[in-house]
Amino acid sequence: MFTNESELEQRLARPSAALVADLAEGRGDLVVLGAGGKMGPSLCRLARRGLDAAGRTGDRVYAVSRWTDRAAAGALAADRVEPVPFDLLGDADLGGLPDATDVVFMVGAKFGTSAAPYLAWVVNAVLPAAVARRYPAARIAAFSTGNVYPMVPVGSGGCAETDPTGPVGDYAMSCLGREQVFAHAAATRGTPVAVLRLNYAVDLRYGVLADIGHAVLAGEPVDVTTGHVNVVWQGYANEVALRSLRHATPEVFTLNLTGPETAPVRRIAARMGERLGRPVTLTGTEAPTALLNDATRCHALFGYPDVPLGTLVDWQADWLAAGLPTSGKPTKFAVRDGRF
Repeated sequence: MFTNESELEQRLARPSAALVADLAEGRGDLVVLGAGGKMGPSLCRLARRGLDAAGRTGDRVYAVSRWTDRAAAGALAADRVEPVPFDLLGDADLGGLPDATDVVFMVGAKFGTSAAPYLAWVVNAVLPAAVARRYPAARIAAFSTGNVYPMVPVGSGGCAETDPTGPVGDYAMSCLGREQVFAHAAATRGTPVAVLRLNYAVDLRYGVLADIGHAVLAGEPVDVTTGHVNVVWQGYANEVALRSLRHATPEVFTLNLTGPETAPVRRIAARMGERLGRPVTLTGTEAPTALLNDATRCHALFGYPDVPLGTLVDWQADWLAAGLPTSGKPTKFAVRDGRF
């Protein structure tokens, strides 16, 4: 069990032997764009430690963000990650960004975009074009989302990478736009690209499990209308992102990134109630469809997540019971109309 955020960060930044081996095959500096978000700091720390373990101590990790939180930037600097203050939207010239052999693109706009859809399109589809022009020869791993798929029957096992996309709403459509913009760079410039369609990373301060646990702890009803979800340990998601750089190609390597389970919200809530010692109230009736991804390809290439779902649920409940910090930002995983 974790007793503070520092211990959690240490666990998230622990590189596996497989990651170290993959990083040992590469060379050059890494730029992480959008490094100030929920997943960025832990990915940067993981990269730094993985590179060091691989003997690449001279290769640099640049963490690009506006860095309005100077304490977060300072904490990264203390871990030998180099924060780069930069407004990716406000500065039309990205020439001021560091050169790099590898780029991880983590920038995205989701919440609030139903009221300002133009923001979703500018951040999710226009900015990638500028990034692709800035880094035409770099390997790029770009985070996308499972929202580019339609909702599918719960018993289907989820959408595979070869299934048709079917985004609903401006957020999902603009994220598919992001994928297509990077695909254009791959086709016209030969840029090696990997696209990661992520469904719900969990780091205890944020995620679907935190949303469910908060409701149970507060004695609020848990809505099971969206009754099934995919989740995955954030440490695994970050590791796959870094390892996917080796698979980036001009043909675009597309990967669903999530856990192996179609997890029932009802059962997660029940387990949370047991762990927290609270009664659980449910509302709604499970819909026959949900946003689900089949990550078979991911697990075949990179192995199963090292933290199983049951452990994640227990960790999450214990984190909340201890009153440890959370982001206060819900995932809105239950939204079914694409309006965020």
